[in-house]
Amino acid sequence: MPRQREAIRDFPGKRWLNVVLRTIHLAGIVVLGGGLLGAGHVGLGAAITFLSGLGMFAIDTWANPGHLREVAGFGMIIKLGLVGLMAIQPHVALPVFWLLLVLSTLLSHAPGAFRHRSLF
Repeated sequence: MPRQREAIRDFPGKRWLNVVLRTIHLAGIVVLGGGLLGAGHVGLGAAITFLSGLGMFAIDTWANPGHLREVAGFGMIIKLGLVGLMAIQPHVALPVFWLLLVLSTLLSHAPGAFRHRSLF
């Protein structure tokens, strides 16, 4: 028997808050990537990327706690772990950055049936 989707919580301005956080997140990724390639500030880019990503993740998890059981939500946990790996193993930061970029794109643009598939 398929699992019923939990009710999704909402609040006024949630959509715009996500748009603003996503914009800040993309700017942080650009600064981080530039820093890893020698033309920017890695620490600033990492902080912006991490904090804005954590904000989006928190909103998504609050709005739909079942999100953590889905491919997209579980993928976020993996991405946070990879960001942590970049912080504790800087010598692998550049290849991990590219892996994160590919993984993020695949998870963001995959069909909804895949992204929202329940893992457990």
